[in-house]
Formats: sequence, C-alpha cells, structure tokens
Amino acid sequence: MDVPDVLSVLSTPRRREILRVVWDAEKSAGEIHRAMPDVSFGAVSQHLKLLEGAGLVRGRADGRFRFYVVQKAALGPLRSWLEAMWDDALYRLKVHAELEAARRGPRAKRINRRERRSPK
Repeated sequence: MDVPDVLSVLSTPRRREILRVVWDAEKSAGEIHRAMPDVSFGAVSQHLKLLEGAGLVRGRADGRFRFYVVQKAALGPLRSWLEAMWDDALYRLKVHAELEAARRGPRAKRINRRERRSPK
C-alpha cells in the first residue's frame, strides 16, 4: 500500500487512536473498545476491518475473541511521524478536540441580530 492510501485510512482520529492502542502489544477487540468508551463496539469493529484490510493491523482469532496488533512495517515513513505525534501532549489535546467535534456534528450557522430585527 502506498503512502497516499495509508494516509487515507489514517485520516480519522479514531483509526489513529486504535493504532496507538495496539502499538506495543496485541489487544482484543474488547480491550480496544474499552480504551475508546465513547465509541460503540460496532464502530470499533468497522475501523478495525478497514485497518486490517489496509494491512496496518493484523487480526487473529482465538476462540470467540479477535486480537489485533499493528503492522509497523506497513506504515513505512509514517511510523516515526505517528510515534513522535503520540508522545506530544498537544496531539492528545488535538485528538480530544477532533473527537468532540465529530461527536457533536457540524456547527449551526449563526444568525446576525440585525437580520432578525429587520422588517419585511
């Protein structure tokens, strides 16, 4: 997979957060979900399928559980960028803000007070 394709898959903060969760150790889908309590299990599962389809995580079944771990080599030059970004406190604040904005949806357009008062 080339860099533009990887960037497309990593365009959402939730997928980047999933990679961060499974960066150092294999985790079950349930553990990943518990690390992201504001996201439904179904949404986490869909993100994991996209990441696995892109070759960025490897999944394996063990009984009724699925476990995932990042495929660092598949990230190529983006690996060091992600690692540096996760070490940064401002990045954590940025992700929090992006997730909050995504949860709330687009902002409503403000109406100018003068426009409301003008007679028709």
